[in-house]
Parts: sequence; structure tokens; C-alpha cells
Amino acid sequence: MIYLDNAATTPVHPEVLKAMLPYLDKQYGNPSGIYEFAEKSKEAIDGVREVIARSINAKPEEIYFTSGGTESDNWALTGMAEALKDKGKHIITTSVEHHAVINTCEYLRQRGFDITYLDVDGEGIINPSQLIKAIRKDTILISIMAANNETGSIQPVQLIGEIARRNNICFHTDAVQAYLHMDIDVNKMNIGMMSASAHKFRGAKGCGFLYIRNGIKPAVFMHGGKQESGIRAGTENVPGIIGMGKAVQIAMQDMDKNIVYVRNMRDYLLYRIEHEIPGVILNGPRHVRLPGNLNISFLGVEGQSLLIMLDMDGICTSSGSACTAGLGGGSHVLKALGADGDRLKGALRMTLDSYNTMEEMDYVVWRLKENVAALRGRN
Repeated sequence: MIYLDNAATTPVHPEVLKAMLPYLDKQYGNPSGIYEFAEKSKEAIDGVREVIARSINAKPEEIYFTSGGTESDNWALTGMAEALKDKGKHIITTSVEHHAVINTCEYLRQRGFDITYLDVDGEGIINPSQLIKAIRKDTILISIMAANNETGSIQPVQLIGEIARRNNICFHTDAVQAYLHMDIDVNKMNIGMMSASAHKFRGAKGCGFLYIRNGIKPAVFMHGGKQESGIRAGTENVPGIIGMGKAVQIAMQDMDKNIVYVRNMRDYLLYRIEHEIPGVILNGPRHVRLPGNLNISFLGVEGQSLLIMLDMDGICTSSGSACTAGLGGGSHVLKALGADGDRLKGALRMTLDSYNTMEEMDYVVWRLKENVAALRGRN
């Protein structure tokens, strides 16, 4: 199998699994316990807070563990909406956000909040001047993703953060795709809150975190016990958190080298596709995108049919976000870029990671050429 759907999820790194196992069968203490056996679990997860904090230039007490990106996004938006509703009810986001943000904004709209969705250009990037124009006296939150999950388009995060800071507005960024795949410094970028999910960087599913800058106080999202400084209840997912910490350590060790390797491999794949298969369109920017992301429309081809044929060849790809697979209607992200017709129907997303190889890319190109030709021949 050649796995090219790393934006959907990544395989757990062997060292991550090794780190997790003791906390499943030997060191299984509940971190809330007051005896020594439980205290070891608490010390271990507090150590992970320090690891994650160092990776984004934050403080350990600003890291709150969650079940993943969706919970983190929901908490950031609904928490700030509830906390600041007396100050204002206006939230700014974009038309290309993940559905964890878009659907949460719709939930808030139905409850009386006013949502502004910024448009993007043909490469999926916002115009900062439009953001400035959208800000009002009652704006309480700006939520704009760092990098898009479908096209890999990287937003001008630092500039957005500066605009938010100048206007005294909290800036939340969904960094689920971006974290550990590009440099993020929450202080330089003026980020107030940031979402991340372990399974996007070779950790386990069901674990993530929300960075909340000191001084920002979203409302409690999950009520119950006093875990996570009393603002996110629930027994901590200790094995998942330990694995996430190990995954962060591994990723940080070779981050720069892996970014270069994956980008070169992606560019090689793109070059061969564009030069050997006619009628293709690159979706998203050529350069200002995540290193492993490649989203291409094959004109005259049904993307779902191509995906199935590649699956039969042992190649895993996708036609967009895993969270919306099977919904139909075409990608809202590509529509926001201006895609329609064949370009929308023929889109295929391939997302690479550092364990992929150039030899795999050669096989992928061969099967793409054969399958695209076959599908076009049927039409």
C-alpha cells in the first residue's frame, strides 16, 4: 500500500506506540489521584505540556489537552462567544475553514451571533485589507486557519495576528494541518488560541490540545471535575497525551529536514503529472502551501472514480476532507477558489509524509496516467 492521505490521518510512529504502551497496562493511574502511583501519570502529562509549549514558544500552563482538533475548535469559538457575548456578537472567519469551524459558526449564528465569512483569492488566501474592513466595534473573535486541509494554502498568520492585536481582538487559528509542518511561534504571530490534533503528526487519534494565551478566558466547555485547571473536565487520555508528546519530540528533531524532503518529493510528483498528463489544474498556490499537500483536478475525469481505481492499485488518496467524505456537492474550499464543473468533479488530493519515497511517486504517476486515460476513454 502507498498511503497518500496524511492530511486525513497519519500512522502512529513506532516510538510513539512504544511510549504509550506502559500507560495502558502498567502505569495506568488516574492523574487526579493523590497517591504516588497516580502522581506519576500527572507528572508525565505535565511533562508533555512543557514539550508542546516549547514547540510553539508558549508557556506550559497555556496548553490544555482535548480530544482533538474538532473539540479544540468548538471550545475556542463557543467558549469565546459565551465569555464575550455582553461585549459583542460578531465573529470573523473565512469561507474555506474546516467544518469544525464553519458548523460551529453556524451553530452560533442560530443563537444570535453575526458571522462574517471572508472570501479568498484563486489560491485560497485571504486579503488582509478585507479583514481590516470587516472588523467592527462588536467583533469579539477572529478565527482563521493557519493552512487549509484541502489545498494546503498557508494564510498570512503573522499579519492576521498583528491586525487582531492592534484592534484588541482575540485571534484563534485552526493549526490542525499546519502544526509541525510549518514554523509556528504564538508570540511572534500574536496568536491568542490555537487548535491541534495528534493524529496529524503521527500521534494517536482522540487526542489534541488547545493553546490559550494567559489572560484569555473562554467559557468552560466541558463541565464536571477540575481537570485542566478546572476549565475542561474529564479524566485525561494519558496514553494519548504521552504519545502526542513523543510525536512532537520526534517531529521537532527532524522538522526542517523533513519539510525539505517532503516538499522536493511533492514537487517531483507535480512536475511529472503536469508534464505527462494533459488537462490538469493545480488547486491552490504553487509555493505558499504546506510541503506535503498536492491538490490537482484531472479534467474530464470523475474524481471519485479515479480515487477508486487508485485504491485498487494499492494507492490511498482522497477527494477532499475526510470529515466530509461522502456528502457530495463538491468541495466548499474549491468552490471558494472559483472551481466548478470538471475542475470541481475531477479534484484529487494527495498528501505526503516523510516516510513516502520517490519510488512510490513514480508508481503513482504510472497508475495516474493509465487510469486517467482509461476514464477519459470511457467518456
